[in-house]
Amino acid sequence: MAHTKKSNSQLFFNGILSENPIFRLALSMCPAVGISTSVMNGILLGVAVLFVQVFSSCTISAIKNYIHPRIRIPTYTLTIATWVTVIDLVLAAYVPAAYKEMGIFVKLIVAFAIITMRLEMFAAKNPLIPSFWDAVGMGLGFLFGMVTLGAVREILGSGTFLGFDLLGAKPLLFFILPAAGFFVVGFMMAIYNYMDLVFKRMKEKKG
Repeated sequence: MAHTKKSNSQLFFNGILSENPIFRLALSMCPAVGISTSVMNGILLGVAVLFVQVFSSCTISAIKNYIHPRIRIPTYTLTIATWVTVIDLVLAAYVPAAYKEMGIFVKLIVAFAIITMRLEMFAAKNPLIPSFWDAVGMGLGFLFGMVTLGAVREILGSGTFLGFDLLGAKPLLFFILPAAGFFVVGFMMAIYNYMDLVFKRMKEKKG
């Protein structure tokens, strides 16, 4: 199996910055558009994905030598489904109100492309420790994207932040509609990529 040449810190920041699941890779866009109407929704779904990503990657990395190539995708799906069931039951038990609002999106984590992709591209080819840090970075990158989108849409669409009134005026209800999700994601993606380009040019000048 190939071992990554990146350090653990590079793997950690890779998912947050250079390969952010939402803003750079444009993966799992359905929840990014559909559920990111508030900061709390973003936090809860982001934490759920982080949990599933980390435990699924660690599981696959630990058993990778025993997985037959022909059944690797079903194995990934079964592993993800197991950890999704765990986090689904935890959220339903401890935050039922928020869980009810997120609805089916928690269960759909099983089909999130970002998780399956990292299992195939990284966890199945690398040792446990690098796989852990890669999963943490990717999970936090998704969490960061969901919270950022949720903050923008909640402030502009509801005039609140975590339920606290900020604007004190009539909000722009357009921003909590599904159509606005595409608009905000595209806008934030453009800003994110522009800032990344600026930082790269600054590094090149210093180098």
